[in-house]
Amino acid sequence: MTTILLTALLSMGSVLAQKKMLTGRVIFAYDNSPVEKVSVKNNDSGISTITDKNGDFSLEVEYGNTILFKKKGFENFELVVGNQTHVNILLEKEKGTVTDGKKEETTLNVFRPVEKDKHSLADQRRLSAPVFMESAPSGGYGDVSLNQDINTNFNTEEYDHFLDNIFKTPASAPLSTFSIDVDAASYSNLRRFLLQYGQKPPKDAVRIEEMVNYFTYNYEQPKGEHPFSIITEVAAAPWNENHKLVHIGLQGIKPDYESMQPSNLVFLVDVSGSMSDPNKLPLLISSFKLMVNELRPDDRVAIVVYAGAAGLVLPSTPAKDKQTIISALERLTAGGSTAGGAGIALAYKVAQENFREGGNNRVILATDGDFNIGTSSTSELVRMIEEKRKSGIYLTIAGFGMGNYKDGRMEQISNAGNGNYFYIDNLSEAKKVFVTELRATLFTIAKDVKIQVEFNPDIVAAYRLIGYENRILNSEDFNDDKKDAGELGAGHTVTALYEIIPVGVESEFIKDVDPLKYQNNNSPVTTSGKELLTVKFRYKKPDEDVSRLIVKTLRDEERSWEKASEDFRWSASVAGFGMLMRDSEFKGKSSYGQVLTIANGAKGVDTEGYRAEFIQMVKSLELIARR
Repeated sequence: MTTILLTALLSMGSVLAQKKMLTGRVIFAYDNSPVEKVSVKNNDSGISTITDKNGDFSLEVEYGNTILFKKKGFENFELVVGNQTHVNILLEKEKGTVTDGKKEETTLNVFRPVEKDKHSLADQRRLSAPVFMESAPSGGYGDVSLNQDINTNFNTEEYDHFLDNIFKTPASAPLSTFSIDVDAASYSNLRRFLLQYGQKPPKDAVRIEEMVNYFTYNYEQPKGEHPFSIITEVAAAPWNENHKLVHIGLQGIKPDYESMQPSNLVFLVDVSGSMSDPNKLPLLISSFKLMVNELRPDDRVAIVVYAGAAGLVLPSTPAKDKQTIISALERLTAGGSTAGGAGIALAYKVAQENFREGGNNRVILATDGDFNIGTSSTSELVRMIEEKRKSGIYLTIAGFGMGNYKDGRMEQISNAGNGNYFYIDNLSEAKKVFVTELRATLFTIAKDVKIQVEFNPDIVAAYRLIGYENRILNSEDFNDDKKDAGELGAGHTVTALYEIIPVGVESEFIKDVDPLKYQNNNSPVTTSGKELLTVKFRYKKPDEDVSRLIVKTLRDEERSWEKASEDFRWSASVAGFGMLMRDSEFKGKSSYGQVLTIANGAKGVDTEGYRAEFIQMVKSLELIARR
């Protein structure tokens, strides 16, 4: 029965050869921007749809159907369906003749399919380096980077816009509160731009905390009742000798893997047409095969796929039957539109049906994030995931591919689902995530981990959290156990950096504020002596709903940068590189040369070569910047 169901689902495209889902995109020829609210109607069936904000549509058709494209102010266009499953339409102007009682020449706005000899837009993604669109704060599109002629480069990669954290004063904002972030997707995505394509990445693809937390650090192992240790350190800031830099680190406990409860995993695989490229579904299958080979015999794996619809292709199967799981993966093929919402709903249903009390219950979603039918908007998907996480099922997202990659969407979904988020750009990264760091990827040791820092105004004139812009919380969220925050995996390290302007140092970054009328404007009286700050941590155990508190203070020190620890110096070199990529106004005296000097001096033991690769990325961007 299982074999018959699997075969039927995987051969759906060939069985229904005369009825298929036609997908497409409508764009303006002059700037490649998407055209939304175009009416797309199947004249034969009467079914119609409209293009979304990305210019995308999907419509059920049969061979020989006539498809009508309509939009006010444009000439109608009809397309006869042949063997294609995807079409791309340009809107452009041309001279034409209109008959309305008389003939006259005028300028027409016309639909025009992309000519085959100029390559389909999908083909062009494979033929050229990525060209991207950045999401603007208003929700529209930012600048379009065009490397060649507009008809040979089209790309809809999306990155949520954000601004760097600014300096704040303890008088007006005494508390800095944020959720931890152990995601590493930004770093491997940046590596793709720099090392594969020799391009500077879009600014909004650069999330500095994900760059810093890509690396592991040699922090002290936890002792006592709490599942992680905390380290703090302060030294002069390398990019501004008048400022100080604070280093905060967490080290998660490394439990015995064999003694941990078994896993109930559901692989949720995007097999839509957009996943056909070699760096998408083929790489995904190879990546999951690596993980399957690392699982224990009593772990279980189910496989759910989605394209135009969602289906269960492998029921929950013991990991000891590795070949059964691997064979099911190897038979997956790509085709059709993307019903991501339906796939997520089915994956959680399967995970719930096979739920293991006290075990690791997790959905692993592998996709390029380009959902386009059913529940497909980011807000809808986030609300769905927020509801699903109440079931005790965690979420891991693995992003693949380029061209239509939706980074911001996947980050938000991951944050909502008690999960983590990775970008897999090659098999080496798959090995890092699913083999080397498998325990940290799959096993959560603490959830809703929040950090709150209080600064001593006698010593600190202003402070700035470097990165974590998407993880900022309100001060009152720290004590609110209903407020969701980040998760810490087994053996994970988390690192955060604060740049501090000491009292007495003049700075353009400290902005004057008018005295308050209804509050005491006198500086607070402190008795903290040399305390620079107090760090508070809240976390919950995976199976608990009440948080636990840890408090740690850091005393002020006049320590030179050269005497900072190796871990401190390495994390600062990565943060400095991130500020250079973002062209941050806070980068100070950071330069590629300074980053390389610090990184080379703090490289330490580099068994897997990740730090050497970072140094190569810095060198690559330095060369790109000279062009």
